[in-house]
Amino acid sequence: MKRKPAPATEPVISADLLEAAKKSVQVDTLKREAKCTVCGSACSPNAADPEEQLCWVCRRLKISAWRDSDQQMPVQE
Repeated sequence: MKRKPAPATEPVISADLLEAAKKSVQVDTLKREAKCTVCGSACSPNAADPEEQLCWVCRRLKISAWRDSDQQMPVQE
């Protein structure tokens, strides 16, 4: 016994819209090709300073180091 062939359905998303979405994703991946100056992994996309090319891990470590150094400074009177 053979099954009936499935009726051809019309795609929900147009081909033009699908291609535009694929191209927009490719552009985002090209922007993130910058490497971290410390460890060499991909830079965080929303870094505060565009010249400071750090990944999110190195950026957090830098902020933590600043906090630690600020807390250890002796108060001068």
